[in-house]
Amino acid sequence: MSTSQGDHPAEAPVRSGIVVGVDGSDQSVCALLWAAQEAERRRSPLYVVTAYTVPVFAASSMDAGYATVDDSVIREGARAVLDEAVAHLSGRGLEVIPRIETGDAAGVLLDLSAEADLVVVGSRGRGGFVGRLLGSVSSALPAHAKSPTVIVPLSCAPRFGQPQLVGRSKGEPGPPASGIERVVVVGVDGSEQARRASLAAAEEAVSRGIPLRVICSIPPFNGSLAWVPAPLDREALHADITVQLEAGRNWLQSHFPGLEITVEQLDGPPAEVLINASRTAELLVVGTRGRGGFTGMLMGSTSQGVLHHAKGPVMVVPDSEDPRLLDRSSFGPMIPPVG
Repeated sequence: MSTSQGDHPAEAPVRSGIVVGVDGSDQSVCALLWAAQEAERRRSPLYVVTAYTVPVFAASSMDAGYATVDDSVIREGARAVLDEAVAHLSGRGLEVIPRIETGDAAGVLLDLSAEADLVVVGSRGRGGFVGRLLGSVSSALPAHAKSPTVIVPLSCAPRFGQPQLVGRSKGEPGPPASGIERVVVVGVDGSEQARRASLAAAEEAVSRGIPLRVICSIPPFNGSLAWVPAPLDREALHADITVQLEAGRNWLQSHFPGLEITVEQLDGPPAEVLINASRTAELLVVGTRGRGGFTGMLMGSTSQGVLHHAKGPVMVVPDSEDPRLLDRSSFGPMIPPVG
């Protein structure tokens, strides 16, 4: 393992590579192990980042003004967290670049995402001086990051040979590595964000040399399918979506001719379908927003349930310009836009 020594100041930008946020929790260890595995696969540098802020307390006397906590004490705690994280990577042939940053953790990681290839965080973290690093960060970061974000739940620990992490935190254990299907799954709903996610998922599948499975959920009718003419005919709906999924598959195949791509419709609430798919998929990919299906709920209340209850890594793909989106309509019908 090649490890750069010392703190890397905020003004030294990330020059591509993978950024992983750590805070000393078991959740962040799990995220770190996934990020290290991904860095090895991509042959990318791995930036291991922890962030802290210096709290300011109002004194009981107005004459006293404000008192600040000694920055050096908190920084030493952050350094201990970082050193422990780097120790987990001992023996790996990785370029590991540790960084201690000051500031709000979500803001720090968001800034780093502008140059990173990928940002990785755990689904939850601990409180204390890095309290926001893996808690609300894993909720806020995917919606605003410039690079794809991967949320790694603690239930992934058995995949890395660390089942004790799950037991120690009394979480629900996920399947062992032997139970993971070598497939990338992407959830789609006809939105442009979902098509971006499909392209990213196909790239991930190609880079791993494994198939891509495209899933569309048909939720119970509750007004979320406002684009469907009333009265709702589920049989006709399934038939229409079959045509649309096949058209989408043909479009993806045109851009990834050597990739094995299958499409599937599943009945059920999108969040439930996503969580079930994450149990055994090597990677689940979604977009940032959509029309009320997979991606539409990702940044809303349902999305928080998905990101915090998924049993495998979830990649959230940000909005971006992609010329490959321009020829989708030439391959067949798409779900019409809302409104």
